[in-house]
Amino acid sequence: MPMKRQHRMPFGAEFITGDTVRFQLWAPAARNVQVLIDNGTPLPMQASGDGWYQKTCQTVLAGSLYSFQIDGDIRVPDPASRFNPDDVHGASRLINPAAFEWCDDEWCGRPWEEAVIYEIHTGTFTPQGTFSAVEQKLEYLANLGVTAIELMPVADFPGRCNWGYDGALLFAPDSTYGTPDDLKRLVQSAHRHGLMVLLDVVYNHFGPEGNYLHCYAPQFFTGRYHTPWGQAINFDGECSRIVRDFFIHNALFWLEEYHVDGLRLDAVHAIMDGSQPDFLEELAQQVRSTLGANRHIHLILENDHNAAHYLQRNRSGECTGFTAQWNDDAHHACHVLLTGERDGYYADYAGNPIAHLGRCLTEGFAYQGEISVYRHAMPRGEPSAHLPPSAFIWFLQNHDQIGNRASGERLTVLASPEALRAAVVLLLLSPAVPLLFMGEEWDAREPFPFFCGFTGELAQAVTNGRRREFGQFSDFHDPCAASTFALAKLNWSAQHEPPHRDWLILYRTLLALRARVIVPLLPGIEGGRFEVLTSHALQAVWLLAGQGQLTVTVNFGDVPVKLSHPPQGRLLYASLANYGQSNAAREILPAFFAAWHLKGFHESS
Repeated sequence: MPMKRQHRMPFGAEFITGDTVRFQLWAPAARNVQVLIDNGTPLPMQASGDGWYQKTCQTVLAGSLYSFQIDGDIRVPDPASRFNPDDVHGASRLINPAAFEWCDDEWCGRPWEEAVIYEIHTGTFTPQGTFSAVEQKLEYLANLGVTAIELMPVADFPGRCNWGYDGALLFAPDSTYGTPDDLKRLVQSAHRHGLMVLLDVVYNHFGPEGNYLHCYAPQFFTGRYHTPWGQAINFDGECSRIVRDFFIHNALFWLEEYHVDGLRLDAVHAIMDGSQPDFLEELAQQVRSTLGANRHIHLILENDHNAAHYLQRNRSGECTGFTAQWNDDAHHACHVLLTGERDGYYADYAGNPIAHLGRCLTEGFAYQGEISVYRHAMPRGEPSAHLPPSAFIWFLQNHDQIGNRASGERLTVLASPEALRAAVVLLLLSPAVPLLFMGEEWDAREPFPFFCGFTGELAQAVTNGRRREFGQFSDFHDPCAASTFALAKLNWSAQHEPPHRDWLILYRTLLALRARVIVPLLPGIEGGRFEVLTSHALQAVWLLAGQGQLTVTVNFGDVPVKLSHPPQGRLLYASLANYGQSNAAREILPAFFAAWHLKGFHESS
């Protein structure tokens, strides 16, 4: 039976009855506020205390355009707009969430251990670049073995294209991708295919264009902290209660009104908050107490601080805060081994990358309080060995690690195919949660350079800044040029041609094996250890509950390695054919190679 979903909140425009709407705006710096509906006569809003303005209007139709007029002067969109069809500077459209009929009421999500995440940029994933076009690819993704799609931020950004991290209206899906109903249909269809939907959200800053909060609610920001984007969001100063509520309601809004299964919070190390509980802790508690009783909801962090305390489990092993964190340490160690690059943050891993990788495999973070030379010789991280492997998300590629390069080139053009194949085998059968970046599974060669749709002086400033950083490279891409956005569009026809077809078969084979054998083992993993064999080779072992062990041996070097303790158990998968046909053969670890073995109770799986 169709059902309705609407998240009630004190911000923005809410239908009280079928045609009665309450408009509410927090504007503590304004002397007076008016609301304009369909560009009609400005209607005075009543000051209700503490900076709030409210107006209830009857006979208002869904689809009407509205805006707020501040002090009889500037007209601004609703900061809690559910849709802005004419971009971030235009009027907001009145959306009645109850008009959408949901038919996925039996969906309660999937356990986190089953997660295989596929990161998508909506605008470049398909030629059309829309929610509806992504929906048409869901069957392909389910057949690949993916269990969750992660959408890069979709909150309304200025211009025709953007990575998504410059959102100005955090409750409104960008109109270049489609309507709110289009996004809801995508989520509903994903659930029909057995796929979770995770959404990337940005709570550490607003984009540089289209954010009008400075004009009437400067208390949203604080000069006590500084971020790469300017003033920090005010999470712990005067008036911070309303600011915190705004972002917490945003999280609940996507999880409830759009029925998404989880959120990935971008760069939370740039959220400055000295209060207790801090904003992140409060957000997780609110989400889990409000919506977590009957659903699997997953909260993911990107956090350069490696703050393991956000990932704690209770005595039953259940997540009480954040589910997992993107593990940059694992990526960086692997990248150094695969490419030999040692610049920038890779310098922290260049001395002994194989040991860093081993620690990530068996303990979570590589940096658990050690000094980071790249980060001004400061300690980084907290102990993480007590956390389960599923508290960490691994990847060989993602939007950041590809796009924050001069040319935005993918790993496939930086590493040898043999070494990359070994890394893929390591990633997809690891006890950690794997993440793929769109097109990775067929060895897509399209770059993913940084792009945005800014215009005027802002566009020139962004281009000049990027040129100062990467202008010495011959293939520098102007981020504001339409051609740069076009470069990132995936070529779907390539997957049917060699060698891309062989890569796709490999990914499908490994993900099927993961679902069949690795996922059932994950609740029983009791701890791991690793041994460095050479500067490019290691062996890691995880003990399983009751009996048995899971073992991986990997060699990223070009010289075979003699093993003093060959892996035990049956061979699950090896990156080279004809490996391990005899016990003697197992004593040699070939060059550019990875193999997984399983011993014990689960051998007959």
